[in-house]
Amino acid sequence: RSCNPPVGNLATGRTPVTLTTCGQNSTELYCFYPDQNLLHQVSHGCGHPRCTKCNANQPDNSHLPADMTDDFFANPISWWQSAQGVHREEIRLDFETEFYLTHVIAVFKSPRPAAMVLERSQDYGQTWRPYKYFSVNCTATFGLQDDVIEESSMCTSRYSHAVPCTRGEVIYRALSPANKIEDPYSPEAQDLLKLTNLRLLLLKRQECPCHGSELVEKPQRFAHYAIYDLIIRGSCFCNGHAEECELANSTGVMENVVHGTCVCRHNTAGEHCEKCAPLYNDQPWKPGDGKTGAPNECRKCRCHNHADSCHFDLSVWLASGKRSGGVCDNCKHNTEGHRCQRCKPGYYRDRGKPMSSTEVCKPCACQPMGSANATFSRSWRCHPKTGFCYCKPGVAGPNCDRCLMGYWGFGENGCRPCDCARDCDQHTGSCFNGYDNEPFFNIPIGGRIPDLVQMPTNESEEEWKWNDHEQGFSALRHPEKCVCKEKVLGSVTDFCQMKYAYVIKARILSAHDKGTHAEVVVKVKKVLKSGKVKIARSNRSIYPESWTNRGCTCPILNPGTDYLIAGQEDSRTSKLLVNMNSLVKPWKAYLGKQVSDILRTGCK
Repeated sequence: RSCNPPVGNLATGRTPVTLTTCGQNSTELYCFYPDQNLLHQVSHGCGHPRCTKCNANQPDNSHLPADMTDDFFANPISWWQSAQGVHREEIRLDFETEFYLTHVIAVFKSPRPAAMVLERSQDYGQTWRPYKYFSVNCTATFGLQDDVIEESSMCTSRYSHAVPCTRGEVIYRALSPANKIEDPYSPEAQDLLKLTNLRLLLLKRQECPCHGSELVEKPQRFAHYAIYDLIIRGSCFCNGHAEECELANSTGVMENVVHGTCVCRHNTAGEHCEKCAPLYNDQPWKPGDGKTGAPNECRKCRCHNHADSCHFDLSVWLASGKRSGGVCDNCKHNTEGHRCQRCKPGYYRDRGKPMSSTEVCKPCACQPMGSANATFSRSWRCHPKTGFCYCKPGVAGPNCDRCLMGYWGFGENGCRPCDCARDCDQHTGSCFNGYDNEPFFNIPIGGRIPDLVQMPTNESEEEWKWNDHEQGFSALRHPEKCVCKEKVLGSVTDFCQMKYAYVIKARILSAHDKGTHAEVVVKVKKVLKSGKVKIARSNRSIYPESWTNRGCTCPILNPGTDYLIAGQEDSRTSKLLVNMNSLVKPWKAYLGKQVSDILRTGCK
């Protein structure tokens, strides 16, 4: 299945950057009204202000950016405060890698800004895009409609009122009714949720309305932004291929920190599981499917243990009918080919060892004087399957180390024909009177080797076919090459007349050609009707009666897909059958309901 890492507070253990901090250069005096006064009705007034000093270098009097992201349970009354008199302030949180955002909560100590913008960057701060505009008056400030009136608007007035004058919240949800996303790993979802930096632009300060009821001495001492807590909920970004993340290089070791390096599953690799592991590139990498739950695992290349990595090749993938696109890198043990499936020139396959053995390819043992230099295939000195050497004219033997019967004078140019009625002495050329019954065979270049060597009859031909397009195909991997005329769901009468013994919802797990018959393993998810054969919600086999010589089930049953299947049964063998009269349709909820209604009310 596709995986989701847990959601946590991305701000924990990370310190925001701000333009200003109170008491940055020297001690500042500032004033505020106690929380308990402001949390009551404004009509009572603000009460008596309290004034105190702020100095960034004195721990007891500092209000630093880190105070926004500390543990709000352990330090509920710690806060960050800007310098006095600033109208435009910026709070930025830079992440060491890409994360997924779910929502942002800012709890203000000062009145919330009359205007602010929440922005994100996906390229480490080079470019910025807005998530949401916040304003008392969206139209006047940003020229945008208020989402209170128009739900999908980028601006809202919900979180810009001065009241409550303290502990007022600003909330942004990345996934809202206006931003519906079915697959959290789709490009659309990534564009919305993925970020490397987050920025709050505070654009316009406002005072608490109760200030107007009294004459405030030195109002500039109240003129600052202050934030108790900045909470950024999200998770590490893993493309649906991990459910936990570990420490990234630049993050300090702290409890509850959301780390950014994925612990990849499904044979994937990379910081965000954004590629396949080195030996698993047989098909294109895909993110997990958050909608269907399909893991979209990376598939291992068939390198027969002779390579440590492989790469995906689009041309090989297309040539194979989108079945296999892996090409093995740097084949070892004297092998070569897309799958390290054959021996290099100058080596031949040892039939006594499995293809995965490190010693499967043995060097050709050809006699240099008797073997031909130029052969029909590049620089092969011996046949890659048998090790038989390619000999010069008149030369014989598996290693080309003697003269053919009727030839003599083994040398640089091969052997010369005997000037005799029969055979002659191989060294002198003197004629023999009798018969020499020892047969030697010359192996003609490119010709068929005589059946002297017992070759295993169960050899997998696929291992030695050099062109992938020559191989056969099965319905399991080539549904697009299978053509079947399938039954459609017609009227209620038509459906009832078929008298189906069973109707089920099932997922196809695998298909097997048993030679005499086919067997398809399914996972039964729902039983709408059953006959004499008992059907449980578990894995079982169904039996297509039509299994063509091209390896296709009719009707077509693609592994990994849910189907509505209605068919007959063989009660004697307790088999569920599928044939051309069966109803086989990819499962849709409305289709299931339609058939359920027919079964309940239509068929008498």
